[in-house]
Amino acid sequence: MSKSRQYLTEGVVTILIGLLVWRFTGDVDVPVVTLTKVGIVMMIVGGVLSANGLWHAARGRT
Repeated sequence: MSKSRQYLTEGVVTILIGLLVWRFTGDVDVPVVTLTKVGIVMMIVGGVLSANGLWHAARGRT
């Protein structure tokens, strides 16, 4: 598996997990963090990973 495909796959999976965390953990109380904010951060990180994968694919790097 090339780096571009790996980054893209990791990014999409992270976005989906972040979306699920953001959408379905609104009522859960955790002492230190807010899970909805964790979901948003995960979606942002997934977007960066996906953009990195697309960048590597466009540049033709392996």
